[in-house]
Amino acid sequence: MKRIILTAVFCTLTLQIMAQEKIVQTAGRDQLGGFAPKFAEINDDILFGEVWSRTDRLGLRDRSLITITSLISQGITDSSLGFHLQEAKKNGITRTEIAEIITHIGFYAGWPKAWAAFRLAKDVWAEDTTEENAKAVFQREMIFPIGEPNTAYARYFIGNSYLARISSEQISIANVTFEPRCRNNWHIHRATEGGGQMLVGVAGRGWYQEEGKPAVEILPGTVIHIPAHVKHWHGAAADSWFAHLAFEVPGENVSNEWLEPVTDEEYDKLK
Repeated sequence: MKRIILTAVFCTLTLQIMAQEKIVQTAGRDQLGGFAPKFAEINDDILFGEVWSRTDRLGLRDRSLITITSLISQGITDSSLGFHLQEAKKNGITRTEIAEIITHIGFYAGWPKAWAAFRLAKDVWAEDTTEENAKAVFQREMIFPIGEPNTAYARYFIGNSYLARISSEQISIANVTFEPRCRNNWHIHRATEGGGQMLVGVAGRGWYQEEGKPAVEILPGTVIHIPAHVKHWHGAAADSWFAHLAFEVPGENVSNEWLEPVTDEEYDKLK
């Protein structure tokens, strides 16, 4: 009986999480609802509401990559590609990555198609040219490398983050860099014994906050001790790039439980 109850609770929670992640799309009904209502329904409710929403099977970033590759390969460089390039940017694909992606596609799908796609991509990622310069300036401020785009965990971050592994021996150490306003979701480091994390500010200005407590400013040299089982988040200030070293504290059966994002309303209260 207990097993049945627990299974029911688990299924309910799973359905609630899936409902929270479901993508809401209205473009079909907005543009074709009066002319082709069934097509509009399939576009909004099936393609986006179901297929794109299956993020437990394939993340949004990967779906964006597949979609823009398919469109460019077919020579479709109209507003639909423009829309999906915008979505790809929202889903964590950077300016550097999209340039490399389209270049790679050009060799297989055709050079003229790549040229056409670049004209749209330049507009979508135009503001990132300034961001790339800011990133280069920030790199010169610190001794540790910024590293590569943190794509493996992009779904758990708002904004772009970067990861550089410093050491994997004895203690796992990584330098994590956040662009302005970037922060990770609320999360908990789990362990049956030991565990937790320690952060050391490296460059820029950032924030750390535990659930139910005021946020703490992190500056170069600031040390943050995070016990296991404490719900928290950390990230950059709104007006600054930020980097910290993350030390994983050894423990038994360690894991990371990712939770809900830090909303703009919560974040914008910080000064």
